[in-house]
Amino acid sequence: MGSIVKNNTYKSLIHNIKLSISGTDLDFTEITLGKAIFLLSVPMVLEMLMESVFAVVDIYFVSSLGAGAVAVVGLTESLMTIVYALSIGLSTATTAIVARRIGEKSAKSASIAAFQAILVGFSLSVVIGILGIFFAEEILLLMGAEPEIAVAYKSYTAIILGSNCVIMLLFIINAVFRSSGDAAISMRVLWLANLLNIFLDPMLIFGWGPFPELGITGAAIATTTGRGIAVIYQIILLFGGKRRIKMAGSDLKVQWQTMFTLIKLSMGGIGQTLIATSSWLGLVRIMAVFGSEALAGYTIAIRIILFILLPSWGLANAASTMVGQNLGAGKPARAEKAVYITGYLNMAFLGICSLAFLIFPRALIQIFILDENVVSIGALILRTLSIGFILYGLGMVMVQALNGAGDTYTPTLINFCCFWLFEIPLAYFLAINLGLEGYGVALAVVIAESIMTLVALMIFRRGRWKLRKI
Repeated sequence: MGSIVKNNTYKSLIHNIKLSISGTDLDFTEITLGKAIFLLSVPMVLEMLMESVFAVVDIYFVSSLGAGAVAVVGLTESLMTIVYALSIGLSTATTAIVARRIGEKSAKSASIAAFQAILVGFSLSVVIGILGIFFAEEILLLMGAEPEIAVAYKSYTAIILGSNCVIMLLFIINAVFRSSGDAAISMRVLWLANLLNIFLDPMLIFGWGPFPELGITGAAIATTTGRGIAVIYQIILLFGGKRRIKMAGSDLKVQWQTMFTLIKLSMGGIGQTLIATSSWLGLVRIMAVFGSEALAGYTIAIRIILFILLPSWGLANAASTMVGQNLGAGKPARAEKAVYITGYLNMAFLGICSLAFLIFPRALIQIFILDENVVSIGALILRTLSIGFILYGLGMVMVQALNGAGDTYTPTLINFCCFWLFEIPLAYFLAINLGLEGYGVALAVVIAESIMTLVALMIFRRGRWKLRKI
């Protein structure tokens, strides 16, 4: 009897994995809660896992060009946090509205909201692109890059910032698919983008085969090409797909009321993400004081951490979708239970990952670079940051749950207090005033994110988010 039960359980697990990856039209507000979380989480985690692989592979190839090239990638990525903030903020609002409309069984309204988000995102990306193309060198110097490095590698920054439109659309359209329940489509899109980048990176950086040797410029072209093709694939699916969201010509119009609601929610989403991610700009600026080697070690450590934090965000995104759809369906208790289950799973996942970072920090940094000074700095930062993983795993789920309910302003206030008013001043004090350098910066991050988690949990438990109307 026991073997039969185990066999049936195994078959059920395999069936659900296949179902989650291939996509399903099941109603996530009606099926069992555990199955709904599983079907949403698997493709979201795999989606973010591929994004984390991209982050590590990209820095792996660039690191062979030296500490200067790695430093420029780090500075550019810090600048791109502004683009990511806008993209994620718009995606947050899109997720809240689309998930709520899907829960209310109104796919047409969801499609209209999706177009408003795409229109706003595209408009913002044009402005950023113009600034990036024409002022790349000046921006790098402002960020603290050494003059010779800014001149030598400015092409990377110009291409990445100039093509930010593909990043913006990639985020927003994937949020449309994900929040409607078609997380498998979002997964396939991101896998396509990053597999193309992984293939093109060494070809264009080192000039393999028929490709020219372009160095760090090749890395930027590879990234932009992969993401650009993925956006084209998204648009084809959006207009010609057979899933929950299928955009028609009648949806391609400005609907001011929907756009107003979207922008209103986006302001909170953009604000919280901009505050959180731009705080990394301040941290990078502090690290730049200690030279290119310190900045390179910090950049590599952050890329490694992103390798596991991005899949963790996949779980948090599943909680956001579950909250939005279940509130739309009039099931707040089910939404709350889904958040706690997802939060515990995320804590367990990050807790296991933190052990690896605590035990093998030097070996992980040495995968990317062998410079002893860079390795020592990177290992110290990696070990320190991993201390706060377990609490942060719960915190990111709580914040995304509030966002999924349409309460984007509370997380904004939390981020403002924890990151701008506390984290950056503390990092400066520990790193520069006390002379702890990179260790001080990492310690400030752990303390700030732990406080953020405790505050978010307290607010979530009050339950006011259940009454939010959008």
